Amino acid sequence: MSELHKFLFDGVPVRGALVRLTDGWQELLRRRQSAGGYSPAVTELLGEMTAAAVLLHSNIKFAGALVLQIFGDGPVKVAVSEVQPDLSFRATATVHGDVAPGVPLSHMVNVLGQGRCAITLDPRERQPGQQPYQGVVPLSDAAGRPLERLSDVIGHYMQQSEQLDTRLVLAADASIAAGLLIQRMPAMGRANLSGTAAVAHESDALGANEDFHRIATLASSLTRQELLGLHPDAILHRLFWQENLLRLAPSSAAQAHPRFACTCSRERVGAMLRGLGVQEVEAILAERGEVDVGCDFCGLHYRFDPVDAARLFLTQDQQPPGSDRMQ
Repeated sequence: MSELHKFLFDGVPVRGALVRLTDGWQELLRRRQSAGGYSPAVTELLGEMTAAAVLLHSNIKFAGALVLQIFGDGPVKVAVSEVQPDLSFRATATVHGDVAPGVPLSHMVNVLGQGRCAITLDPRERQPGQQPYQGVVPLSDAAGRPLERLSDVIGHYMQQSEQLDTRLVLAADASIAAGLLIQRMPAMGRANLSGTAAVAHESDALGANEDFHRIATLASSLTRQELLGLHPDAILHRLFWQENLLRLAPSSAAQAHPRFACTCSRERVGAMLRGLGVQEVEAILAERGEVDVGCDFCGLHYRFDPVDAARLFLTQDQQPPGSDRMQ
């Protein structure tokens, strides 16, 4: 079962989290097999993104979705991981062309230097006029050199957009998506992805805290094989046996065990088709005999025959019986 472990380092302003996605990650990949699945390199990228998104959301109190996106000018046009407050997750990628195994991030997304990383916080219940919070950074460092690992991209994002020292170690394959996050906590204020300026007023907060650098250096010694193969307790003991580690109890059973879940539904697809308009839907029916909409995240197909489609544009008191099919 997938699991999340959160912890603090007693006496120093550093926190951490370790996640291993197993059953939920395997279910996500299984559902994508009907559409051809992902190559090993894209599977690794998407798994690392999903582990990172779960880690980031686990550190904030936010009633909404955290969406991590990587997009650019390579064969991977866009990759998206979305995590809900209960740490249920889904992910998808749009790929044009082949992606060779083991290629760096620049070859997948940032061929011409136009790649970007965006993190969006989308409130579950938006107030009138409220917009999602979003930060965007290039897939390069301050000197313009391309960043080749997703962990470095997110660490760069957290420094640039959130003023928080953050170190990540990420790894994924077709069975496990895993990640370790170490983050400097500000002594004042509350740091989260919605932004805080408190840390900017601390002389050692950004890039200069010795405790953070010591613990982050220990975390960086974790290898891909260890992250994917060792039990979380073994990882934490191997890295931090000399530190006073305080394990935190999960706030809920759901947060202790992240899972795959998709928010698509027949009702949402119907609303999308209504947005297209009667003429567009009728044109699809004339060409294909039915409207077939597949979810990019979970692979589920929603099919509307002519009767189903007609019902979309009728008022409630005009509704005839329909087939109401989902497959």
